[in-house]
Amino acid sequence: MVNFTVDEIRRMMDKPNNIRCLSVIAHVDHGKSTLTDSLIGAAGIIAEKKAGDTRFMDTREDEQDRTITIKSTGVSLFFSLNKDKFQTRQREIAKVNLRTGTKKKERETAEFKKKLQAAKEFIPPECNSAFTEKKTGEEKVPFLINLIDSPGHVDFSSEVTAALRVTDGALVVVDCIEGVCVQTETVLRQAIAERIRPVLWVNKLDRIFLELHMPAEEAYQSFSRAIESANVIIANYQDDLLGEISVIPEHGTVGFGSGLHGWGFTTHTFSYMYAKKLGLNRVETMHKLWGENYLSKKGKFFKNQYNTKTGKARTRAFCKLIMEPIAELSDAVMQEKKEVYTKILENLEVTIPKDAKDLSRKPLLKRIMQTWLPAAQALLGMIANFLPSPVKAQKYRVSNLYSGPLDDEAARAIAGCNPKGPLMMYISKMIPTNEKGRFYAFGRVFSGTVATGQEVRIQGPDYTPGRKADLHVKKVQRTVLMMGRYIEQLPDIPCGNTCGLVGIDQYLTKSGTITTYDKAHNFVDMKYSVSPVVKVSVDVKNAADLPKLMEGLKRLSKSDPLVQCYTAKTGEHIIAGCGELHLQICLKDLAEQYMKGAPIVEGQPVVSFCETITKDTPKDIIGKSANKHNRLYITGKAMSKTLVELIDEGIITENQDFKKRARIIVDETKNEIDLQSARKIWSFGIEDAKQNLLVDMTKGVAYLNEIKDSMKTAFQQACCAGVLCGEAIRGLLVEINDVVLHADAIHRGAGQIMPPMKRAIFGVEIASGPRLMEPMFLCDITVPMDGLNGVYQTLSSRRGEVTEEISKSGTPLTQVKAYLPVLESFGFTGLLRENTSGMAFPQMIFSHWNLMMGEMYEEDAKLKKLMPVEGSFAITKAIEVRKRKGLKLEMPLLEDYNDKV
Repeated sequence: MVNFTVDEIRRMMDKPNNIRCLSVIAHVDHGKSTLTDSLIGAAGIIAEKKAGDTRFMDTREDEQDRTITIKSTGVSLFFSLNKDKFQTRQREIAKVNLRTGTKKKERETAEFKKKLQAAKEFIPPECNSAFTEKKTGEEKVPFLINLIDSPGHVDFSSEVTAALRVTDGALVVVDCIEGVCVQTETVLRQAIAERIRPVLWVNKLDRIFLELHMPAEEAYQSFSRAIESANVIIANYQDDLLGEISVIPEHGTVGFGSGLHGWGFTTHTFSYMYAKKLGLNRVETMHKLWGENYLSKKGKFFKNQYNTKTGKARTRAFCKLIMEPIAELSDAVMQEKKEVYTKILENLEVTIPKDAKDLSRKPLLKRIMQTWLPAAQALLGMIANFLPSPVKAQKYRVSNLYSGPLDDEAARAIAGCNPKGPLMMYISKMIPTNEKGRFYAFGRVFSGTVATGQEVRIQGPDYTPGRKADLHVKKVQRTVLMMGRYIEQLPDIPCGNTCGLVGIDQYLTKSGTITTYDKAHNFVDMKYSVSPVVKVSVDVKNAADLPKLMEGLKRLSKSDPLVQCYTAKTGEHIIAGCGELHLQICLKDLAEQYMKGAPIVEGQPVVSFCETITKDTPKDIIGKSANKHNRLYITGKAMSKTLVELIDEGIITENQDFKKRARIIVDETKNEIDLQSARKIWSFGIEDAKQNLLVDMTKGVAYLNEIKDSMKTAFQQACCAGVLCGEAIRGLLVEINDVVLHADAIHRGAGQIMPPMKRAIFGVEIASGPRLMEPMFLCDITVPMDGLNGVYQTLSSRRGEVTEEISKSGTPLTQVKAYLPVLESFGFTGLLRENTSGMAFPQMIFSHWNLMMGEMYEEDAKLKKLMPVEGSFAITKAIEVRKRKGLKLEMPLLEDYNDKV
């Protein structure tokens, strides 16, 4: 039975100190959705005994069939904790935080003692909302938890990005055997970039006791490696404004347990059991329960594992006091030794639930463990005590979230989480409704209150303050609370909460800003960790269904944060995704949900390439206008990897102050471009070709400013579709060395400037060692030693390159990391499983762009000009792309693009 009503949730929404917004993030198959069931079961939405089996947050049929999460799903839950215990715990944390990093001498000062006294008397703001429970008369602190379960498969990373943007904390789940994997690192890095505070859950401990029967010390080492790996990632991407966010078991920011069986604990859980016996306080006990703390047979603690006198080994406290009792209980239940486990349960003061009396072995063990160490209790403790409320989080997140000045009314309201300030809400994704073709606009209210019938400004990603482009002023039809598989209607929703809006979807493509403040700037756009590099063409069987396809593609584009749907110049309808599985799901959604049963025809998946240059242009390339009155002299330079990354990561942008941008370029690239030239950057590329620069190197050219816009537009068009095969150019720096213009303005219009500029850029590309670049996946494969040969065989047959091989201590598993061309990734998973008898499972994530093997052009000694290299792998691929795009099959020549004086 549900432990709360919608009215209770609405009342809690007005208490932002007691709200926690969190995402559950992890690598695929590490147990996020089963773990989430524990919290949902504790809230009464599903039966607790079914927690772990229900996968309540997997709302789609294909999610249940594939047993993976595809779409991030939100739910709001109401919980309460004992007031005295919560307050005591908060004071303990305050004292630990105060002592951490403080030297012994400093602890003797009056100032420190004053702070320590304040920590001892600290009253958490959450306690101001305490209530007395009618049944027990116990004082409780209420909490509203807005939880989002996100996918673990790398192909759906964009869903994780959308979830992280609207939350303040992250529950990072790690398999205790596999440890931190490629996607764990990706999502944790994303979380820290969004200034989201993590806590860690080491999952699947049931495997330690029931499947692997791993010795306690070996299990400890496995957990320790996972925690250490997570902390290395946290340290690498640490943000000063977030403060200390390492996950530390002895502080209580790491939980251990089994999501599938619904049990778990932190060191704080066991500190209640052992503090009195050990004659220590709870904080001291927690510190003894992890790390280099060993117990002698007499129960004394030592820092050394071995007795210096006798040489006998001591047992680690974590193993002796936590792992061994669980192992003892598990063995007794699994071996059906009723007398043994009954006595253990009596000592633990645990009663077997009535509904479990007739169970035996694993089902009985599951119910006993759920009763003794409920996972929800450990999770709630970590969430309530260590993850920030919107009031705390928005203070340090505002500078990352808001694109406008940090002293305007909107920024101040966001930083203060002010329900009476102007409405500032970010829509991070669209969720399909039961009504075909309509969507809930899902997001987070950062300030003000959003209400049904309220008139709001809907600002799309291209909106600029003061202009009307990408701006709509409309009314919100309904405000709804997302509850996993269900929705609940509410009249209004204040800041600090996530919700869905009805009636907004037709004015936003994917994401945007909702506000009532007429001077508001947009929220910063989300940065995705993956790119849509895999494409497929779709068409209809019957021409009469073409309007349905066009509408279906629009809806598909809206439903997924990353997918791109567009019509190519050839007239093909293209869907671009970030991997094979992502495309499969998109095509399934298009056919089943958005095409209303009309059959579609799918083309073969294809891959986006990039064009680049590898050397500087040897001499000026000339572009002459059609009327022969204007001449442009340009050259090209290959940009360094560092400069390309500065653009990729948004460290330098077109809208930056030109002096500040120039200084960053000079400092970061070690004078690749001198300061004067860096200040004269005219333009960046656009869309997928933004990693290109146009620089004015001219001196004293008359009328140059009049043609600047025409040259910029021509540059951007040329970069979007290069000369080799119409793919985006990457890493090209074009220098305008000289320009000769007609004195009469009518003879130097856009029609006279753009074509020669575009032609000259193509000439620069051909003359500067052009190459094709292909996208590369980082492929992470976990396989037993027996299957290792099959992995190497499969990778070498697909042009893969192994970069690392790591043996996982304590297991027969080996982790292989390799780079695999995206072009070779289709059917790779099936082939790998075939070659390893189903033992290997790969995870692939976009890594980087790499030069494709094979030169494109070489100097012909007889003809004394550049000619395409016949039979080159890169030329073959370029011709395939040209054929698909309807371009001439002959490769272009420099003479066609370099005009004579």
